[in-house]
Amino acid sequence: MELILKKDVENLGFADDVVEVKNGYGRNFLIPGGFAVLATPSAKKVLEETLKQRAFKEKKEIEDAEKIAKKIAAFEIKIAAKVGSGDKLFGSVSNADVSEALAKEGVELEKKFITVPGGTIKRLGQYEASVRLHRAVIANVPFEIVAQAK
Repeated sequence: MELILKKDVENLGFADDVVEVKNGYGRNFLIPGGFAVLATPSAKKVLEETLKQRAFKEKKEIEDAEKIAKKIAAFEIKIAAKVGSGDKLFGSVSNADVSEALAKEGVELEKKFITVPGGTIKRLGQYEASVRLHRAVIANVPFEIVAQAK
């Protein structure tokens, strides 16, 4: 079943993408939830026209996202966490913690756009998270997990 996405759907595509999905997924989840519409020839023509009109605006958004990417790549983020024996953490560090650390540096990003390796980190050390600022711009953010002062 060919559909046009109306909203971003994780692990499927972004808004205004034309995707091919199984019939049940499209009929029972995407269309009733307002995530997609059927990709009829007329809907494809309308989509093509809106994409042409949006191209100029998209260029500026990409430029802004690249500026933010350069800015956050230069940050030296340190996340303090409670540590047990050795270098194991009590709990874990996730994308929400990285989002908070970026907010302290002055860059507000939703945690759903941040991907931490393995989902959560449970040891001290240097890591790198990827941040999706735009569908065409993905930045890597280096950060370090350090022991919290007692």
